[in-house]
Amino acid sequence: MDHSDALIRPELKGIAPYNSGLTLEEVRAKYGVTTIAKLGSNENPLGASSNLPAALAGIAELSRLYPDPQGVALCERLAALHGVARDQIILGNGSEDLIAVVCRAVVRPGDEVATLFPSFPLHEDYTVLMGGKVKRVPVTDDLEIDQTALLAAAAAAPRMLMFANPMNPVGTWLDPEALGAVLTAVPKETLLVLDEAYPEYAEGPDYPDSVPILKAHPNGNWVVLRTFSKAYGLAGLRIGYGIVGDPKLCDYFNRARTPFNTNAVAQVAALVALDDAAHLQRSVALARSERTRIDAGLRGMGFKVARSKGNFLFFDVGRDATAASQQLLAEGVIVKPWKQTGFDTYMRVSIGSIRENDQFLAAIEQLAPKRG
Repeated sequence: MDHSDALIRPELKGIAPYNSGLTLEEVRAKYGVTTIAKLGSNENPLGASSNLPAALAGIAELSRLYPDPQGVALCERLAALHGVARDQIILGNGSEDLIAVVCRAVVRPGDEVATLFPSFPLHEDYTVLMGGKVKRVPVTDDLEIDQTALLAAAAAAPRMLMFANPMNPVGTWLDPEALGAVLTAVPKETLLVLDEAYPEYAEGPDYPDSVPILKAHPNGNWVVLRTFSKAYGLAGLRIGYGIVGDPKLCDYFNRARTPFNTNAVAQVAALVALDDAAHLQRSVALARSERTRIDAGLRGMGFKVARSKGNFLFFDVGRDATAASQQLLAEGVIVKPWKQTGFDTYMRVSIGSIRENDQFLAAIEQLAPKRG
């Protein structure tokens, strides 16, 4: 063992590097392609609101000064949006930052954290880093949430029950009745964390507006995580937030984050995004219509595809997905091969622009299962 290895906590050694995907520059340099469909990170192909450049005319001054450590203006706006008090809102450097904050505040060595599987890897990684143990609740063979197993995991009183709805990477979801059943099953000593990065794409009567449901429940031990990275098109600025059931919990979470964890430009950009409802509607409409088209295209080629309410689809390529993704990269198409145990033949493809999606469909056909 070398000296640097000896310095590292054993929990960290068991965590694999995050699969953040390739940049446009990396793909151009390695594969010599010029037209690229970047469909690996669930970004908004329409980008940010067109009102953003004007709002950032004073960026030099914003850059010179430390940001508001509490993000008061943004927190007040978000509190009004969700019908909660300002002291129930916490800001993060993306919602993934808040996953780390919650785990630092709550998870002790030996604690169990239950989550759906396959999962957003950071749900597991931050748990492990704090010395916690992960209890996986796998999806069913038809890629649906195993609601019976999830209720059992909740009733077993883990320290925390944390999962995405809609699920990332699968895309499936709990409807209002199922979410209500989970909330009923969660004991008061368990913190419920709903990671909702994709609710804008999931609108409809079969998808729950979780905050009113949670507010109506007497147990305030819950957190809902949201982000501006997806539907609002601000992935590069890293801004997210949490809605916390109990203001006292929110106060503790604020102590666990870094004092200036959201920058001034991101705070301004989030306010601009909230003001441009038309841009949000366009972004969601494009993603939902194209999701339907890509889903039909993949199924028509014979792929097994999970139902999805996110701006992505999860499908089985029937072979090692990492190797298969290399073939797509040669065609200028970036997707995300999944690497968690039992799902390494699956890819997650983001819903991009019509041009990007056409490029993906043309490239993926080379990997289509043979038709009988």
